[in-house]
Amino acid sequence: MGSLNVTAAAWAATVAAIVLLLVVDLAISGRRPHAVRFREAAAWSTFYVAAALAFGVVLGLMAGWDFGAQYFAGYAVEKSLSVDNLFVFVIIMSSFAVPAEHQKKALTIGIVAALVLRALFIVLGSALLNAFSVMFLVFGLLLLATAVQLYRHRDEDPSIEDNVVVAAARRLLPLSRHYDGGRVVTRVDGRRVLTPLFLVLLAIGSTDVVFALDSIPAVFGVTREAYIVFAANAFALLGLRALYFLVTGLLARLVYLSTGLAVVLAFIGVKLVLHYLHTQNESIPEISIGLSLAVIGVVLAVTVVASIMRTRRDPSARAHAGALREHREEPAP
Repeated sequence: MGSLNVTAAAWAATVAAIVLLLVVDLAISGRRPHAVRFREAAAWSTFYVAAALAFGVVLGLMAGWDFGAQYFAGYAVEKSLSVDNLFVFVIIMSSFAVPAEHQKKALTIGIVAALVLRALFIVLGSALLNAFSVMFLVFGLLLLATAVQLYRHRDEDPSIEDNVVVAAARRLLPLSRHYDGGRVVTRVDGRRVLTPLFLVLLAIGSTDVVFALDSIPAVFGVTREAYIVFAANAFALLGLRALYFLVTGLLARLVYLSTGLAVVLAFIGVKLVLHYLHTQNESIPEISIGLSLAVIGVVLAVTVVASIMRTRRDPSARAHAGALREHREEPAP
C-alpha cells in the first residue's frame, strides 16, 4: 500500500479546523468562569467524539478505508492513553486546590500547550522514522520497557513533587500563595508575581511531555502517516477537557486501566519490533492494521468490563494512574 498523499491545502484546512475549535473553546471557557456541570460536559464530550468519528469517516471515504482504519486505531490508542492523563490531571487539580470555576480554563490552556508540543514530537518522530528504519526497533523497545514499568507500578500514582519543572519554578520564580481569580500574574505589595495557576499550567504541560514520549511512538505503531498521527492526537486531546468533567467521578472505578494500557503498549511495541525485523527479512510476518484495531478494541473493552466487575465485588477498590517509576516517600524528620 502506498503512502497517504496529503496536499498542503488539506493540511491547512485540518489545522485551521482544530485551531477554530480551540479558539471557540477558549472563548467559551474564558467568557464566564464557572464550575462545569454534568450536562455541559456530556454535550461537549459528545460533540468532540462525533467530530473525531466524522473525520475518520471522511478520511476513509476520500483516502481509502485502510487509512481510515489506521486513523480509528490511532484515535483509540490516543483516547485510551488520554484517560490515563485524566488521572494525573485530577491529582494536579487536587494538589494545587484549583477552584472549580477555574479548572476548565487551566485544562483548556494546558491542552493547547500539549497540542503544540505533540506537533513538534510528531514532526521529529516522523523525520527519524523516515531517515532511520532502526527507529522502529528503538520505539518498539521503548514501548515494551514502558509497558513493563507501567505494569510493575500499576497500583501507584505519580507524585507532583517529582516534577522537576514545577520544583524549579517554585525555587526560581516569584510566586504568590493565593489564587487571584483566573489570573496567571498578579501584584503583591506592588510586585508582579505568578499565581498558583501558573504552576498548575506548568504541571499539566510538562506532564504531557512525558505522556507524549509514550503516546507518539504508540500511535506511530499503528500508522506511519504523520497526518493521521497528528489528527488522532488532536481529536483525542480536544475532547480531553470535557471528558475530565464528565468522568472524573468514574475514574476511580477503572481499576484495571493501567494494566490494560500496559498490554496495549506492549502489543504495539511488539508490532514495531516485528515491522523492523520484516524490513530486514521479509519472511518475518507483520501485524496487520485490522488485527491491531481488533486487539486494541478487545483489550480496552475487557479492561472496562473487568474493572466494573471488580468494583461491584469490592466497592473499596480504587484505580490508580500508574507510574513509570516507584515513588519513594521522604522520611519523616
